[in-house]
Amino acid sequence: MEYSILTPDERTIRGAARRLAKSEIAPRSAAYDETGAFPRENLKLLAEQGYFGLTVPPEYGGAGASSLAQALVVEALAEVCPATAVIYEVHNTLHVEGIWRYGTEWQRRTWLPALIRGEWIGAFALTEPGVGSNAAEVRTVGRRVPGGYRISGHKAFITSAGEAERYLVVGRLEGTSGRDGMTIWVVDKSNPGVTFGRAERKLGLHASRTSEIHLDDVFVPETHRLGAEGEGYRIALDLLDGGRIGIAAQACGMLAAALARSARYARVRRQFGQPLERFEAIRFKLADMVRDLHAARLLTYEAARRRDEGGSVRPLAAAAKLFASEAAVRHALQAVQIHGGYGYLREAGVERLLRDAKATEIYEGTSEIMRLILAGEVVRAEAEGQLEG
Repeated sequence: MEYSILTPDERTIRGAARRLAKSEIAPRSAAYDETGAFPRENLKLLAEQGYFGLTVPPEYGGAGASSLAQALVVEALAEVCPATAVIYEVHNTLHVEGIWRYGTEWQRRTWLPALIRGEWIGAFALTEPGVGSNAAEVRTVGRRVPGGYRISGHKAFITSAGEAERYLVVGRLEGTSGRDGMTIWVVDKSNPGVTFGRAERKLGLHASRTSEIHLDDVFVPETHRLGAEGEGYRIALDLLDGGRIGIAAQACGMLAAALARSARYARVRRQFGQPLERFEAIRFKLADMVRDLHAARLLTYEAARRRDEGGSVRPLAAAAKLFASEAAVRHALQAVQIHGGYGYLREAGVERLLRDAKATEIYEGTSEIMRLILAGEVVRAEAEGQLEG
């Protein structure tokens, strides 16, 4: 499908990313899923080809491209290797954009070049064992000391933990509660007191390492605080808005893969003397996939475009993530059904889509949280007389 919302530059980036993904990343994707090895080879390739820091201005080493262009790259990667796609998405839309949007000039010029060259992989550490959807309850604490802070806490379910070199750690100042005092620090993997748990054994996304992070009185200098003290909650939510657009794009990529593989199989597989694609039951499944892929892309692309225009994008990002992620899971399941017994086998590749897609309904805000965001927007707009029928 072609979309008029895309600029010529975005079409070029999309085409190049899809070619690279299919020629270089797709052939080794199944092996990464089977072994669970972290796909550094893929990340190195993406950095060398200029896909890291796409939205960062050229003066800091980036390409100065749009948020939509970055979403298109995530989508292209997810179509062939969802694990690589989510590592790329977290690195770029959460960590790199965090430094670019909220860092000091010194932080941008010191850290962004290495992140964009792929010398460092960045991660985002918000979730804790007892703190998930309500980010305001984080218990990781930063205690002020001469020259900086001493950080202590425990993070869980962190993408790339133990593999990434740099972490945006969301905590709070000692003696504060709720949103007040929430602050973000940039922590290096090599800092004394930083340790990691084992790689979690997950349903899917095997090559994307997920682990706990333990911070035991870790010293972080004043220069490694991101934004001002007490701005952590606002910064984290803004970065998550961009991240949710990225997850929506990841879901679009998996939905596109489900459609392509199902259509191909329906054409070559014969039953009762004719191809599966001739049966109305199969044709209706394919039609629903096409419909939902188109709708998911339009929601995602509009949210990405709005992010570059400024202003709040939270409800639109929530809608895109909610719709795209649930559509990806629904149609990955249908892809297995279309493939029948073969779909249940690993060799067909569609069972992996189902395993990988499920995470998009959970991380960076569950579907339930996305619905709460959207409902809250409706209630607010109605109370202010701004709800349009």
